[in-house]
Amino acid sequence: MHTDNLSPWTHDHVFDSGNAAAERSTRVVMWITAATMVVEIAAGGWFNSMALLADGWHMSSHAVAIGLSAAAYALARRHARDPRFAFGTWKIEILGGFASAIFLLGVAALMIVGSVERLLSPQPIHYREAIVVAILGLLVNVVCALILGRAGHPHEHGHAHGHGHAHDHGSAHGHHHDLNLKSAYVHVLADTATSVLAIAALVGGWLWGWSWLDPVMGLVGAVLVGVWAKGLVTDTGKILLDREMDHPVVDEIREVIEADAGAGDTKITDLHVWRVGQNVYACAVTVVTHDPLLTADQIRERLSVHEEVVHATIEIHRCPG
Repeated sequence: MHTDNLSPWTHDHVFDSGNAAAERSTRVVMWITAATMVVEIAAGGWFNSMALLADGWHMSSHAVAIGLSAAAYALARRHARDPRFAFGTWKIEILGGFASAIFLLGVAALMIVGSVERLLSPQPIHYREAIVVAILGLLVNVVCALILGRAGHPHEHGHAHGHGHAHDHGSAHGHHHDLNLKSAYVHVLADTATSVLAIAALVGGWLWGWSWLDPVMGLVGAVLVGVWAKGLVTDTGKILLDREMDHPVVDEIREVIEADAGAGDTKITDLHVWRVGQNVYACAVTVVTHDPLLTADQIRERLSVHEEVVHATIEIHRCPG
């Protein structure tokens, strides 16, 4: 039996210039969101608009959640070279994204409660003034989305390997590689969507007297926010729990290790793969072989075509005859 590592893990894999840009962007968006939140909550209460209040309420939690994302980047950067983190501090960012998603679910619940209350007990609305504030909120959200979208661009990359396969195991959009940044981006998108719904509800009520449209749009916005939050909880929770064995990279590892084995001489009997960075993985693999000359270096060479596999523990069991 022989055990070896593919390569030494270094914490340099964890925090790069893309993370620094994302940290700066989330901090800027946090302050912009907080300022707009104060304006919308005050205006929603003054003009008696449930849609506007809902927008302000969930914007308040977005300010906190986006602040969590910024704090996660700061903590990951501060402890990036702390040897107590076996595979670096990247999962601090994932934990921040998970917490933000939970906040988003809470926002959806509050929006539903408030909208149902308004359906059961309608209140007069100052439509013209509320529309002006809602449009202001929409413009702010668009600016924030552009800021975060630009911060995601450094993460757009794929892997082209010598065996002819092109890999891009993340989303087509750069910010989707970074789930902490994605969580902030989803919060801004939720703000944008509810602002649009609020404007539609206020215009409908102002022009045609459809006062019921205001709380109904609040319900629609709550469902939309809830769906986005559920997807984000799933994405971040999967990484935190190391549920990655259905990822395409698992089959690729099996393929390259067993590909050159003549007549089934080498088989993987145990394989564990987990994510240790935005698009990088570690694995522990046990192989059984009839090949007396097979070494860990040869397996290392086969795995090297996958740049996303940055650390591997290799165990070889030989079966004579």
